[in-house]
Amino acid sequence: MANIPTFKLNDGNEIPSFDFGTFQIPADGTTYQAVKNALAAGYRHIDTATAYFNEQEVGKAIKDSVIPRNQIWVTSKLWLQDYAYEDAKKAIYLSLQKLGLDHMDMYLIHQPYGKVDEAWKALEEAQKAGKIRSIGVSNMTPKLWKKFVPNFDVMPAVNQVEFNPYFQQKELRQIMAKNGVALEAWAPLGQGNADLFKEPVITKMAEKYGKDAGQIILRFEHQEGVTVFPKSVHEARIKSNMEIFDFELNSAEMDQMRALDKGKGMHDPDAPGVEEMLSQYDVHAND
Repeated sequence: MANIPTFKLNDGNEIPSFDFGTFQIPADGTTYQAVKNALAAGYRHIDTATAYFNEQEVGKAIKDSVIPRNQIWVTSKLWLQDYAYEDAKKAIYLSLQKLGLDHMDMYLIHQPYGKVDEAWKALEEAQKAGKIRSIGVSNMTPKLWKKFVPNFDVMPAVNQVEFNPYFQQKELRQIMAKNGVALEAWAPLGQGNADLFKEPVITKMAEKYGKDAGQIILRFEHQEGVTVFPKSVHEARIKSNMEIFDFELNSAEMDQMRALDKGKGMHDPDAPGVEEMLSQYDVHAND
């Protein structure tokens, strides 16, 4: 079982640097089983969100595991429908109820639109009250970061954004580095982009180290100081994704990987219409 290294956040907390993501895993027992398998394989960081509709199954899998609660880092996220201050307070309480926990290790503002300042105030207060250990943001571009973060009393500990060798967020990382803000990568494998997996640079390294392309990509990201959370419902893939701690890319190989950056991702939070589209998504339809 891999001993997963931790990264130190700007609030002093230590976060497991390798995470299990649950985006688009259905809450029909599949999330429960996948999280159970991930915990059994050695993952100690589980990422969910109100908008994933699977917090309850994540919480049940954690409860049914034999792993002490203080050894599992649990992240969830607030949906923009609930950013008004009083709504945000209720939503934090609801996430805790669904997860069956007395605190979350991290809670993020999921989409950076609307009443972000009110939502952040609620997160700051929940952190002071011991309901959340670390607070952060997600999907913030340099433009959105400059719009909102200077008004916060507490600096975010993380920004969870799209990140992979084709989209390395160079400008954003420079802004975040000034305040010690960690980057968490969603789509760390480019959402299975076939071109990425066939890159000669990557396939050559895979052959050299006896690894697959995905493991090379995840190793590069980890060495860049990025927290990654590949997701899978397949037990073998859940295990193999984690097998990146028994080798290291050298500095020339890291530079080759950095050179793959295209500077553009699949999702552009600054694009016209994105806020309107996301605002129509109702996370309380089934409550």
